[in-house]
Amino acid sequence: MSDIYILMIVALAALAVADLIVGVSNDAVNFLNSAIGSKAISFRTIMIVASIGIAAGAIFSSGLMEVARKGIFVPGEFYFDEIMIIFMAVMITDILLLDFFNTLGMPTSTTVSIVFELLGAAVCVALLKISADSSLSIADLGNYINTKKAGEIITGILLSVVVAFSVGAIVQYISRLLLSFNFEKKAKWVGALFGGIALTAILYFIFIKGIKGTNYAKSIVDIIYNGGAEGLLDWANAYFNSSYETVKELVAAKKDLFKIDTEAGTIALTLRGFLETNVPLIVSAGFVLLSIISYLIIVLFKTNIYKLIIVVGTFALALAFAGNDLVNFIGVPIAALKAYEAWSASGQLPGEFSMAVLGGKAETPTLLLLAAGIIMVLTLWFSSKARNVVKTSIDLSRQGEGDEKFRPNFLSRGIVRGTVFISDVITSITPKSFKGVTERQFDQESIDSTNTLTAKKEDLPAFDMVRAAVNLMVAGVLISIATSMKLPLSTTYVTFMVAMGTSLADRAWGTESAVYRVAGVLNVIGGWFFTAISAFIAAATIAFLLNIHLPAMLAVLLSLAVFLLVRNTIKYRNKTRAERAEDRLKKSESSSIQGVIEESADNIKSFVNRGNKIYGQTIDSLAKYDLAALKKSRKGIAKLETEVEELRDSIFYFIKNLDESSVGASNFYISILGYLEDITQSLEYVAKVSHKHVNNNHKKLRFNQIKDLKEIEDHLNDFFSNIKTVFDSREFNTLNGIINEKQELFTIVNDKINKQVARTRTEESSPKNTTLYFGLLMETKDLITATMNLLTTYRDHQD
Repeated sequence: MSDIYILMIVALAALAVADLIVGVSNDAVNFLNSAIGSKAISFRTIMIVASIGIAAGAIFSSGLMEVARKGIFVPGEFYFDEIMIIFMAVMITDILLLDFFNTLGMPTSTTVSIVFELLGAAVCVALLKISADSSLSIADLGNYINTKKAGEIITGILLSVVVAFSVGAIVQYISRLLLSFNFEKKAKWVGALFGGIALTAILYFIFIKGIKGTNYAKSIVDIIYNGGAEGLLDWANAYFNSSYETVKELVAAKKDLFKIDTEAGTIALTLRGFLETNVPLIVSAGFVLLSIISYLIIVLFKTNIYKLIIVVGTFALALAFAGNDLVNFIGVPIAALKAYEAWSASGQLPGEFSMAVLGGKAETPTLLLLAAGIIMVLTLWFSSKARNVVKTSIDLSRQGEGDEKFRPNFLSRGIVRGTVFISDVITSITPKSFKGVTERQFDQESIDSTNTLTAKKEDLPAFDMVRAAVNLMVAGVLISIATSMKLPLSTTYVTFMVAMGTSLADRAWGTESAVYRVAGVLNVIGGWFFTAISAFIAAATIAFLLNIHLPAMLAVLLSLAVFLLVRNTIKYRNKTRAERAEDRLKKSESSSIQGVIEESADNIKSFVNRGNKIYGQTIDSLAKYDLAALKKSRKGIAKLETEVEELRDSIFYFIKNLDESSVGASNFYISILGYLEDITQSLEYVAKVSHKHVNNNHKKLRFNQIKDLKEIEDHLNDFFSNIKTVFDSREFNTLNGIINEKQELFTIVNDKINKQVARTRTEESSPKNTTLYFGLLMETKDLITATMNLLTTYRDHQD
């Protein structure tokens, strides 16, 4: 029987590695979004700083997470075989859940997922124990579950969402009010004071969250006290090769050799007490010292203090992430390993050995922490899903317009309307003098906009360095305070909601984008609740299945987990490759008419190529009565339609960007977009009615109808291919030859219409077929007309 538990330990180890990968992909948003969004430093530098922070955090990790062993359930109430089922259910659920969110590009909380998975699996196993014992009832569930601790964790996490958003908004509003968007031209002492505040907060965060309470900090104090200052070298040599318990035994065994220095120990404990009881004094002194250092850095080294804040803040959050969230991924497997070691040494049966041993103190071997840190760093560098999750957070906090991933809903519209109303009321009672000050400080027109207009969109920062610094500072302070007060919270929720709060205060959510951004935030928050509910249900279900027949169900569930992970990875890679290979329509960024014509030519080439494929695929799928392929065609045209809509939405910025001598290009560009929109509407109609016909199980088209449509498709294929060739080679003098084909194409389509009229009078028996066929032919005529108008407009302007 022990073989199955050895196999489970091996499986849990493998799942821990996979969980580290998907976990880092999800949580990278915690410490990367501010640095990447502000573009204060190069992407390579950001990754190096974050990697060092993760490695340091992993080594200084505070060990095994308490919640994995006794935070949610009471370990002494379960036997070894039951604990292993709980841990296995948790890890299988966790890896699948996090991978699902990563594939969607949605940040979620690894803390919330692990907490509710442990709760769900433990509740399931506890209920099974209760049902098997007639002397127990549902009221005894509280004996198995640590309801008080679980309630504190859940309440703390929910409360942190509101607090993080509110504090982020308030601090950003005050910072912007003092610094404005033109912060780089402020006096040097202003930047130095801001640097002093931010660096004090971040360094305090590093001390409280990253170092205080770790095994290393405790070991140093213990050995100074017990072994004197001379014992430090022996401690350093021993610790990197042994566990904490081994070091303590070493110290106890060699006290005489360490030359016990009571005075040094007394000084160490006095210093420790001073640090813990005089936090305000230490923070104040640190602020003064760091403000002076910031001023010297600005004056002597000509360094941008905001960049330094972002570098230090990124390191701090990466350090905290690895030190805090690492245990979310390996805490359960380590707990399972400790449980297995205790059981195997006991000689008892799995169903008889109590897991009370998990209620004590346990430490994680340093080598395991180091290995986990290496995996996390490698994932950070090579995971494309991590960057996808980061992109979602940055897009929602972007200053000004950008690609809106989320669509507005009734709730987001209602929130925006209510907020606008409240804002109007507050504005009406605000003194004019204060409104004048705020308008000046929040005026973005005052900054140099030359680079903004000429640079490509992907090269522009999503927000400035002040907001990035506030994001890092506020997130660090909130996590520090919660840690010092021993309050549970999710670092993902805090960092994300701080970013959203600072975005709101910075007026990034204007009337042009508010409904989209609010909808996005609501989607992410809704995903968090989905995480909790689905984690609880899925872990409970898997625990129930494992309890039925452990060996068989373990094999089935592990195989299913591997299959789903591999399938999701392959689908994600194929989707990414398809998006890269696809000729996506690009917004015009040229300021001259020649540049506009050149860029629009690339768009037309891409557009007609994709439009031709969609039309051909729709007709072929209709002929084959293939519903799945028709659904794919509808998705393809919907994506093309979205891209055309994005081009249309960017007309304002396009016109703003034009040179004085090229303003006439705006009429040309607007006309081109209008015809592209007409073509997409025709293609959308063709795809929609074809899908509707097959989806409603109407009769298939007759052979003659399919033959006629295929003939039209062949002519249109040649027509679009010729257009693509012209715009690919820039041989615009041949456009007249293509335009002259208009009447010929109309003649072909009209001939098919006349044939169908004759068939309808004599042999056609299906009204639905006739309606569909005529609809396709008439829309094809509109498609040809819009395309010819597009070519004519381009021919008339290209000279």
